[in-house]
Amino acid sequence: MTQARTRITKAVIPAAGLGTRFLPATKATPKEMLPVVDKPAIQYVVEEARAANLGDVLMITGRNKRALEDHFDRNYELEEALTRKGDESRLARVRESSDLATMHYVRQGDPKGLGHAVLCAEPHVGDQPFAVLLGDDLIDPRDPLLSRMIDVQERFGGSVIALMEVDPGQIHLYGCAAIVPTGEDDVVRVTDLVEKPAAGEAPSSYAIIGRYVLDPAVFDAIKKTPPGRGGEIQLTDALREMSHRDDDGGPVHGVVFTGRRYDTGDRADYLRAIVRLACEREDLGPDFRTWLRSYVTEEMQD
Repeated sequence: MTQARTRITKAVIPAAGLGTRFLPATKATPKEMLPVVDKPAIQYVVEEARAANLGDVLMITGRNKRALEDHFDRNYELEEALTRKGDESRLARVRESSDLATMHYVRQGDPKGLGHAVLCAEPHVGDQPFAVLLGDDLIDPRDPLLSRMIDVQERFGGSVIALMEVDPGQIHLYGCAAIVPTGEDDVVRVTDLVEKPAAGEAPSSYAIIGRYVLDPAVFDAIKKTPPGRGGEIQLTDALREMSHRDDDGGPVHGVVFTGRRYDTGDRADYLRAIVRLACEREDLGPDFRTWLRSYVTEEMQD
């Protein structure tokens, strides 16, 4: 008989990074607040958590991140101004961000890596499994990756990571998983993990992307994990140790994702995300696609 598992309700979003790849835009503005069309990137991530029925969201922040808290809070002056104008459409969009989830915040302090950022969530999460969503990864809402991962964790226990097959020449940019198949096409058992392996040393072409569903035993594993690549405490290293277990927080499974993902931490992919999402909007798409086709045609003729 399968033991009933605790329903996952909490999401953790690490958002303490400096955003150096987007300087000078991020000198005074958190990178998570950079707009993707007309919403900040971080709102897409919180919406994803809410769509997976995770209504309790803890954001791990740092210095100069106050704008994140303000965005998910009420702005009564703005709401009153829109109410007086009778602008119900914009009023609804302004209120949407503050109604998405119950938001909590904690500062990371010293930037000691993703593992350390996740460890900052321990007092809030306690002894319950939880999801981690990295703010640089946007998953298209038509591809419910997180819901699938939660389903896998609730059936198999342990932890679940999102994997995507990438070009072998790019695997050094990611954490990489050694895997064995299971009875389900998109679910694999993770047998080992390597953070940003050197060329020729990767155990596979399956890269970890920014979604995790973690057993709370990960906190003890992180505490025992010494600084790794870059002198930081790597979540990948803690999960590597847990992948060798069959209980006490293990095993580790992976969900292989083949859907639409945008890396908004990369400038080129950030631009691609804006173009693609704008093209697919009912209110913007028709005119924008017409202009884009004309622009591309003109560029090809030059």
